[in-house]
Amino acid sequence: MATTAHAFWTTAPGRGEIREQALPTRADGDVLVRTCWTGISRGTESLVYSGRVPESEWGRMRAPFQEGDFPGPVKYGYANVGVVEEGPARLLGRHVFALYPHQTHYVVPAEAVRLVPASVPPPRAVLAANLETAVNGIWDADVRTGDRVAVIGGGTVGCLVAWLAGRIPGCEVTLVDVNPARAVVADTLGVRFAVTATGLEADVVLHTSGAPAGLVSALDAAALEARIIEMSWFGDQSVALPLGGAFHARRLSIISSQVGRIAPSQRTRWSYARRMELALHLLEDARLDAVITDESPFAELPGVMNRLAAAPGNTICHRIRY
Repeated sequence: MATTAHAFWTTAPGRGEIREQALPTRADGDVLVRTCWTGISRGTESLVYSGRVPESEWGRMRAPFQEGDFPGPVKYGYANVGVVEEGPARLLGRHVFALYPHQTHYVVPAEAVRLVPASVPPPRAVLAANLETAVNGIWDADVRTGDRVAVIGGGTVGCLVAWLAGRIPGCEVTLVDVNPARAVVADTLGVRFAVTATGLEADVVLHTSGAPAGLVSALDAAALEARIIEMSWFGDQSVALPLGGAFHARRLSIISSQVGRIAPSQRTRWSYARRMELALHLLEDARLDAVITDESPFAELPGVMNRLAAAPGNTICHRIRY
């Protein structure tokens, strides 16, 4: 059994490093996992890396296996795909997904990992946590057959939301992003693309850009009595909205969505485990590989995080290889 591991830590706002640390002794019912790939949840992890988690949210924003505390030093992340090296026979040698940070090996209870379906290439499974967020957003939005849907923001969650909405019969889905390069990804995912939201007259608008200007665009995209689902998390940033315009006359609704709670419409019947199983099985679609635009070795992660927090460029999902 491995006794030590290397993990990425945010040591202070805007600074990160790879640290060696001891692994706990594996108890009965635990698994030892060797990490193969992790995904960077760019919006949230950039806010954590930049020290922009408001003190009021330090408790609520803890990741399941986070170590340390905000603003740092903190070990944070939740998109880990690896192979079980020790544990129950049914899991040995199998690829699993866990809500675990960027670390070469780790020990967790067996119930904390989920088998990656045989029909899903393990490298693609780094999208599972973001796809779970997208599923919850679609539930909160109550997207219906035939709706005109606008998704503002072509990051990882936005692309996955657009892809999900596009699978609902009759829905006309437009992914909106200021970066015209996102048009290629939108086409691969089977949805329309626009660089501006004006005139879309959408029945449902889902905002995922993480930028205040994106939420203003969401107001522009909304038709009469439309629902606007706010999926972005702004950290310590304040957002100003032009609610003195047509907001009231059009009777628009702004609804928050956050993956930490299952959407009320589903809460009676769905558990977190069932929702994650759904996300993993939805990853069978090979078109989703288009969302993973970059890959780097684990040793380069400190530099990758520094770049993504400062200027992500054309990156959508950045995968880390171990």
